[in-house]
Parts: sequence; structure tokens; C-alpha cells
Amino acid sequence: MKSLVTGASGFLGSAVMRCLLSAGHDVRILVRPHSDRRNFENLAAEIFEGDLRDHQSLKNAIHGCDNLFHVAADYRLWVPDPATMYDINVNGTQALIIAAAEAGLKRIVYTSSVATLGVNNDGSSTDENTPSDLTMMTGHYKRSKFISEQIVKQLTDQHQLPLVIVNPSTPIGPRDIRPTPTGRIVVDTLLGKMPAYVNTGLNIAHVDDIAQGHLLAYERGRLGERYILGGDNMTLLQILQIIDEINGKPCHRINLPINVMLPIAWIMEKIALIKNTEPRATIDSINMARKIMFFSSEKASRELGYHHRPATEALSDAVEWFKKNNYCN
Repeated sequence: MKSLVTGASGFLGSAVMRCLLSAGHDVRILVRPHSDRRNFENLAAEIFEGDLRDHQSLKNAIHGCDNLFHVAADYRLWVPDPATMYDINVNGTQALIIAAAEAGLKRIVYTSSVATLGVNNDGSSTDENTPSDLTMMTGHYKRSKFISEQIVKQLTDQHQLPLVIVNPSTPIGPRDIRPTPTGRIVVDTLLGKMPAYVNTGLNIAHVDDIAQGHLLAYERGRLGERYILGGDNMTLLQILQIIDEINGKPCHRINLPINVMLPIAWIMEKIALIKNTEPRATIDSINMARKIMFFSSEKASRELGYHHRPATEALSDAVEWFKKNNYCN
């Protein structure tokens, strides 16, 4: 049973790859020729070079495989060239799923995101049935993932694909080599670069638990369904305070209104364009913070047997990994 995994050089994709290898899958990974290979060094996975923007390489990678775990995505909250993000997240996903349909794969697990879901205005937890539409999506990442999920649903219905969608919340843990926007929050907190916060909330889950949820979706998921793979709902202040506690360095922070943060983010984006760097705060990320992003994994728990460890363990593992790998010097 050979499974193709996309995104194995990244944070979540590498965790899914490791989970499948542990479960006895014969794993092939699709990676770009110049990808950082630290996350799959010395692992028994077949390496296949390709790119989501090279559609022929996707067909070649799928050939000989039984299953597909499409985890790869361009996950950035700020992009100077949004067209690249849509080419990867939307066009690349569509081409890959069509190739999988043509190859007659036995099982497909598509990694979407809770970013595609609606958010309840009262701060209560969103589930898979909370209404959402494209107009509710803030920023190019959310919009691209929403569009790609809609395309995946249409292709699944059109071709009667053996496909299950998973919607991970906010993964935290080891091997976040880039790091992701959420991992950057951990690193900046450890470096003392988070003196302020806004009133918002996230759902924090250990990356390895979310990876296990992918395996459960493969084994037990109902075809055509989607499952939130999440963890604990926490305010941003709670997250920062737990990181402080783990680090042994308590910090007093000030609460900044979102309208105060917006011009600061605008300035950071302008500086990033000049320096060709990634801004620490973006207009989209601040606007996203207007909504409390709490989610429920009850459906995945009930139907898949999914469970998650406490968020404090995820944060502790992330802090340990970032320190061990010299991100905090």
C-alpha cells in the first residue's frame, strides 16, 4: 500500500509522513528540487521531485500509488505576489485531485484548514456546519484555501472520489523549521518580542495529534465528509503566558486595541517590502484577530476516535524544539 504525501518538507506534512511510516505505509513524498530536506532526512520515504505548479510532475508522482495525502499549501499571512499562492493552493490542488481521480486511487485525504469555516460572533466554538462563504475570508491565504476546498468538494461529487477532507486548527510542536506564522509567535515570545497582545483566541493542537487525525480520516472517515482536527481553545494572552511559564520568564504585556495595531502592521508591511523580509504583523493577521477562532473537534472524536493532548504539551514541545535548534539566540 503506497501513499503519496505532499508537503513533507513542511511542518504538518512532515508529521503526517512520520505518522504514516509508523503505521506501516510505504510512503512516497513529493518535494520541490530545492526544498529544505531536514524534516525527512534519514527516513524511509521515497523522494519524488516535483511541484504543484508542474502538473505533469503530479501525474508522474501519483503513478504507482494507492493513496494520496495532500497536505502541501502555501501558508503565509502576507505575500507580495498573491498569484503564486493561488497557483499553488488552488490550481495545484485542482490538478492534483484530477490526476488522482484519473489514476483511480483507493483513498484521498485532503488537508484543508479551519480557515475555510465560519466563525460564531458570540465566541462559541465553530463546527463543520457553521456557515461560511468567500466574502467572510480575510486575506489571500484564507481565500485560496476556501476556493480550493470548494473545488475539491465539486470534484469529489463529480467523480465520486474516495475522498475525505480534514480541517486542522492551529498546529504547534516540533519541526516547524520555517517557522509558520504561529510558530513565529512562539519564537518571538521566547525572544521577548511580544510586549503587547490583542483580544483574540485560537484553537491550539499538537502537530502530531493532527497528523494522527489524518491517519484516522484515512482509516475511518466517511467519504465526502470533513472533520475538524483541533485541540484546546485559548485566548492569545493565555498562549503567551503559558510560553512565559515554560520559559521561566514572566512578562507583563499591554493590551492594544485592534484599531491601534492596524497602522503598525501597515508600517511593518511597507518595511518588509523594502527589506524583502516577512513582517512580524500584517494587516490581514490583525483583521483576522477581530474574530475569536474557537473550534470543536467533537465530530472527529465521535466518528474517527480522534483525541488530542493538552495544548500546554504542544507549546512545551515547540519551545523545547525551537530552543534546541537555536531559533532563540
